[in-house]
Amino acid sequence: MAQIKKIFEKQDMREGQPWKKVLLFSIPLLLGNIAQQLYSTVDSIVVGQYVGDNALKAIGSSMPIVMLIMVFFIMIGTGSTIMVSQYFGANERENLSKAVGTSLSWTFILSLVLMALGLLITEPILRLTNTPESYFQWSKEYLYIYFIGVHGLSFYNVVAGILRGLGDSVSSTVFVLIAAMLNIILDLFFVLNLGMGVAGVAIATVISQFSSAILAIFRLRKYTDFDMAWRYLIPDGMISKNLFSLGIPSGITQGVFSMAMLFVQNLTNTIDIADINMMVMRVDGFAMLPNFTFGIAMATFAGQNIGAGQLDRVKKGRKEGLILAMSITAFLTLMIIIFGKNILGLFTRTPEKIDLAYSMMMVLAGAYVVFTVTQVLSGIMRGAGDTVTPMWTAIFVTTMIRVPSAYAIAHFTKSAEWPHGQPIAIFGSLALAWTCGAIITSLFYKKGKWQKKALVQQEQQEMQNA
Repeated sequence: MAQIKKIFEKQDMREGQPWKKVLLFSIPLLLGNIAQQLYSTVDSIVVGQYVGDNALKAIGSSMPIVMLIMVFFIMIGTGSTIMVSQYFGANERENLSKAVGTSLSWTFILSLVLMALGLLITEPILRLTNTPESYFQWSKEYLYIYFIGVHGLSFYNVVAGILRGLGDSVSSTVFVLIAAMLNIILDLFFVLNLGMGVAGVAIATVISQFSSAILAIFRLRKYTDFDMAWRYLIPDGMISKNLFSLGIPSGITQGVFSMAMLFVQNLTNTIDIADINMMVMRVDGFAMLPNFTFGIAMATFAGQNIGAGQLDRVKKGRKEGLILAMSITAFLTLMIIIFGKNILGLFTRTPEKIDLAYSMMMVLAGAYVVFTVTQVLSGIMRGAGDTVTPMWTAIFVTTMIRVPSAYAIAHFTKSAEWPHGQPIAIFGSLALAWTCGAIITSLFYKKGKWQKKALVQQEQQEMQNA
């Protein structure tokens, strides 16, 4: 019993060997991210195998709109994680209590906005991206159900971010593993037993997300590092300002990514490879998990240590974190190269589609390790309180490199077989954008302006000047 209790203890990143702390924090986080990725992957496998390729295309065409709506809770989640980690590192109980309560309140408010906005924009955007009539209705049904149940997704991601800021990456992992298993069971039940198709997959996802959110909230209430009183649920002015100033750049970044995805989805629909794109992106989601995981881990590591005034420890952790992240990403990429066709065979029974999807995966394979640099260094900058630099980098790379190069490659690769351009336009442009992003992020990190963005330091200076 004592051993089980120890597993659920949070990680204090302010002491101990940096790479060990980052690894201990990252392992459960990686498992949780894998489980969360299973939500969408199982959805795709079930509809691809038991409903058909058009159903797979329907979910694929829906993803850019889902990502666009995710802007809001990514904004709240990023701001709350940074504040919680820094206030925890500085032992500021009152501000930590306000940060938790204010984050939860804004999550509830914005979830209502998300639901209304999602239902309003779904059909117009599906029309804007030239979603074919053959699966238009399926995409519409999937998104309507998804947005009606968006509260579960919002609350899980924000509360999981708060738990990570406290150093707890284990609890949210357990909860999302439970939800992933529930999602698999419900997917099969709704699709195979009830014949509900794409709508059944969406309902299964919503129920599973709500279960993980409820479990995460109950876990958060067990912590004694802050006070969970009703008065802290009233949004605090200063905390709200910090929450949005820290989170808005990340929200804008996600918004730009999502808008770019809509432009690229339009090209994907025109080339008519929505199912190929979905298959590659599902596998890509797993390949990218170490990158995103270590980016989150390094943000928490940087936040706690900068809150404690230990900048040298942050720099040491950067070196060790990069080695860890790049090594794990390289290994996972190798596994995808070896077993890629077997994995893609889970989504479709059409050999030609498997071969094409695998060739596009090979285009991306070499860029995964490069993208690790962007995620680790951006994570440190965000944890330090600099969310603006990663934002501008992402905007430049996405709008000036990814989208233009996708359309340019498509234009110059037109042929009788591919009258609107070859599939490499979608995936080659992405690999190019990742490479440029890593170079630019490294240059900004080296300049070191992120070191002066600590939230705790800024508040201390404001108090001194008052």
